[in-house]
Amino acid sequence: QVQLVESGGGLVQAGGSLRLSCAASGRTFSSYAIAWFRQVPGKEREFVAAISWSRGSTDYSDSVKGRFTMSRDNAQNTVYLQMNSLKPEETAVYYCAADRRGYGSRRYEAYDYWGQGTQVTVSS
Repeated sequence: QVQLVESGGGLVQAGGSLRLSCAASGRTFSSYAIAWFRQVPGKEREFVAAISWSRGSTDYSDSVKGRFTMSRDNAQNTVYLQMNSLKPEETAVYYCAADRRGYGSRRYEAYDYWGQGTQVTVSS
């Protein structure tokens, strides 16, 4: 059973930084892609970033490119999302998700496993 557990959310002022973590367990993730999505009530889940576990290659949405960085720690089976220069409109619940096919799609429907989410609140 694959489990994803997010942590690191919280309250930060606009322009500040947070680092989210997603701890993965239940199997070997070498062939997977892991992504971060975010969602606010009433809106569709929005792609933020993805990483190929095996290659370490990354993909970012245009809105976060240059400010967010996704990385992984193979030994800890954990991926991270470093978020800098945060904006109030980025307040959302942030989810990590795993795609067992390893594509790292920007479509949330492509992901097989999801964490419970962590709240990020950016105050103005």
